[in-house]
Formats: sequence, structure tokens, C-alpha cells
Amino acid sequence: MTGAPGPEVVAVGETMVVMSPADAAPLDRADRLRLGVGGAESNLAIGLAGLGHRVAWVSRVGDDPFGRMVLREVAGGGVDVGSVALDPHAPTGVYFKDPRPEATGVHYYRAGSAASRLGPGALDDPRLAGARLLHLSGITPVLSESCRALVAHAVDDRPLGDALVSFDVNHRPRLWSADRAADVLRDLADRADIVLVGLDEAERLWGAADPQAVRRLLPRPATVVVKDGAVGATALPRTGPAVFVPALRAPVVEPVGAGDAFAAGYLSAVLRGLDQVAALRCGHVVAVRALAVPGDCAPPPRRRDLDGVVALPADRWAALDPVAAGLLHGLTDGPADEPVGGSASDPVAAAVVWQADGAVVAAADGPVGGGGTAAADDGSAHVGTGAAGPGDGRGSR
Repeated sequence: MTGAPGPEVVAVGETMVVMSPADAAPLDRADRLRLGVGGAESNLAIGLAGLGHRVAWVSRVGDDPFGRMVLREVAGGGVDVGSVALDPHAPTGVYFKDPRPEATGVHYYRAGSAASRLGPGALDDPRLAGARLLHLSGITPVLSESCRALVAHAVDDRPLGDALVSFDVNHRPRLWSADRAADVLRDLADRADIVLVGLDEAERLWGAADPQAVRRLLPRPATVVVKDGAVGATALPRTGPAVFVPALRAPVVEPVGAGDAFAAGYLSAVLRGLDQVAALRCGHVVAVRALAVPGDCAPPPRRRDLDGVVALPADRWAALDPVAAGLLHGLTDGPADEPVGGSASDPVAAAVVWQADGAVVAAADGPVGGGGTAAADDGSAHVGTGAAGPGDGRGSR
């Protein structure tokens, strides 16, 4: 980044290679797999880059073909990957999607991955200085003790100075149970400035039945955002009234990545100095586009569409049809015109076909803290009509 401005946003966390059946068949009957990449924090980084922000992603990948693929795809989304370490001694994490009528299963191969060797020193890179926002998630602390120390260092010691710290709770039951995760995630979240959490995961973790109960459990952050699926999202500032914005109704192709997209839209608005109503609306609009594609990321909305819906009166927002309003423009007919920032790549859409009778993938045999096979945390991924209810515990690995 010599001679160029540093990042506005720094996102930290693991990204893995994703293998999914090319024809959406169950994994045990698939003869071809598509390769892509997936990770909550890099999804958010790509989303923010697409919305016009300078973003750096901090992580660790294996010095292997999968690691190079991850770097290429994330960089292709406009994200600076100069602070990602290549590890010659540990592999890039891998997981497999298993589409089923009742749900999409996930099979993890991430134990001992390169990213699990991240530690507090990952944020010492002087090129990260001057960032306005540091983003973390509750996935990272379960990967290893050193990863937990990294997140604690970020929220306690503030290695990026005055940067706001945002924390997406992102509880993954297949990595650690609610009993194991509850106190850890509550403690880390309460030391952040901005917290994003799904109401379902807050109830699972802490028994919180409504947004106000979540706010009482997390008294220190400047803002807590509680996402309630098809209902909507509520921002609860430490001072001032709570703000609720209903979700948009939209076609759902796959829910994976919608929570990350919501976070990208919301945090982009915060960085732009918009109020909470506008920030929640930006989150919903960006999430609607992620819901409408089979991969984790979607190109950003057109600037005029985003600015137009953010400014709508409340009654017109509540009645808004995202398709008729053009909010899904460009997802099937080519790139959206007038993107808010650069075009964000879709890591899964730019897929490579991996033959099932090809080379065997060598990786660790299960997730840290859990078994190797897991039902998807994000539920089923059927095509149909649903709500842009991002972040109700649904997101990426």
C-alpha cells in the first residue's frame, strides 16, 4: 500500500474453499463439484469494497493451491489482501455443501487450518494504521486459543487506535454449543462498539426474547443491531430511542451470505455518517441482492437505487417490491450499471469444476470443537419468496 491511502476498514477472519455439487444434487450422488470460497469476514470485506470503501482483509491461508485461490478471489472483489499470511505448514480450510430437500448440510475440514494459527500479532501490520473500522466475528474465537486471544486483543487493546470495532456474533452451533459459546461471545460483544446479532442466536445463547432484552445483556456497545429474519432489524443505541426497520420481501435463492451482506450495507452507512433508519435500510437492500444469488456475494446495488430507497417515506418502504423497484437489477442480466463502488466478484459464480474422480482433497478431518459432519447453520436454500431477513443466525462459515 506504499504511496496509496491505507484501508478504511479492516476485516479479520478465516475464509475457506467451498465445494458444492455443480447440479445441486446431494453430495453422495454428485459427480462434479464447483469450487468457490466462503468466509463471513471476507464476504463483508467484498461487500464493503463494492460499496466504495477501501478494505483490507487480515487472515492466514495455506501456501497451497487453495490458499492462492482464496487470495485471488477475495482480491478480485476489490479487497486488499496484502496483510494475509501464507502458511507453509498448515492447510487452507475446506468445506463441502450437501444440498438436500430439507436443508443444506455442511461438512467441515478446517481443524488445524492455517487460519487457526492466527494470533494477536496479525494486527501489528503498520499498513493497517488509520483504519476507521475493525470488523470481527464470533466465528474466529472458536478456531483456537490464539484466535480467541486475537479477538480479545482487538476489543480490549484497540491495536488500530481510534478505529470503531464492530462484532458480528455469528454463533455457529456446529463449531461450539450454546453452553460453551454464550459467556465468551457475550463478553467479547459487550466490549465492541457496534454489535450485530440475530434474535434467534441471542435467544439460543442468552435466552433473550426481544431486542430490548439483548440490549440489557450488552450495555456497553454504542449500538446493538438485532436482526429478526423476515420481521426486520432494530438498532438500539446506548443513548436515544430504538429504531426498527421492517425487512423487504424478495425472492430467495440461497440465504448464505445475507447476514454478511446486511452487515456490509449497515456498516457502509455508518461510515458515511447516515442515521440509523438509513443504515438499517442500506443493510436490507444489500442483503436482498445476496438472497437472490446462489453464491455468498452479489454485486452492489446501483447508487441511484440505493439512495432512492433509503430516502423513501416509511409507508412506501414498508410496501416496497424489490423486484419492481429494480433493486435486483444486474444479478441475472449482467453487471449492475452505476455501481456504488467497484464491482464485487462473486467467488462462487467464478467457479471451477472439480471432478469427483479427480485428486483427493487432503485436509484436517473436522471442525475445531465439533464433529466433521454438520447440518447447515443456515437452513434450507430453496428458490422461492422470502424476506430479506439477514443475520437471523444465518451467514457464512
